[in-house]
Amino acid sequence: MTRLALGVSYRGRNYHGWQSQPDGNTVQDKLEAALTSFAARPVGTVCAGRTDAGVHALNQVIHLDVDIEREPFSWVRGTNRYLPHDIAVQWCRPVTPDFHARNSACGRRYAYLLLESPVRPSVEEGSAGWAFRALQAEPMHQAAQVLIGEHDFSAFRAAECQAATPVKVMRAIDIHRRGAYWRFEFDASAFLHHMVRNIMGCLVAIGSGTRPPAWMAEVLASRDRSRAAPTFSPDGLYFVGPYYDARHAIPHHTPAMDWLP
Repeated sequence: MTRLALGVSYRGRNYHGWQSQPDGNTVQDKLEAALTSFAARPVGTVCAGRTDAGVHALNQVIHLDVDIEREPFSWVRGTNRYLPHDIAVQWCRPVTPDFHARNSACGRRYAYLLLESPVRPSVEEGSAGWAFRALQAEPMHQAAQVLIGEHDFSAFRAAECQAATPVKVMRAIDIHRRGAYWRFEFDASAFLHHMVRNIMGCLVAIGSGTRPPAWMAEVLASRDRSRAAPTFSPDGLYFVGPYYDARHAIPHHTPAMDWLP
């Protein structure tokens, strides 16, 4: 058996998230069906991080075990032939048997693209979140710094989260503006279910002036989901991808990453 790692990009709005479901309308279902068609035998996959309905991915990493010989680029072109237009394999690499898409990850990155405008998104609909009030960068930067480090993130955890522990390490939160668009970047050891979207709700409330920056520390310390802002829209959320020890030689960049502002 050969273990392969693949990088996959997709738009999430047409699917019920990553994880396979009985109705078959998930990214995992579509990808495994395409891989099975290409390989002419059943293929199962393990992903680096499950995404929710409506959430996109730029470099979702998966692994699979196969007993057939094909060139890596053939796996890319051949699988893409059977995939819907909004899912694409970006690259393929043979890896050692000890590589695991989820368990070998040293960390994961997300980005949130937000339009600040009095008018809702149109051409960006489904691809960007929306804030109709003006946002101020400095209060959001101040609030974001509170989250850096190892913390219990229970206040930002969805009730249905299955993570073994709410304690995660937030390594960086960067906030940039380009014209009417804001880009929020999150780097952590791992993320809880809805964690980024719940943090986004708090950051937007602080940036718009409806809450002070100090509120973020109160929410974090409370460990109480009811104290945080409502869960923000999935539209602008992108799973940028995981990263690994250099020995695995897993690509950390794909062309799909270059179009975000």
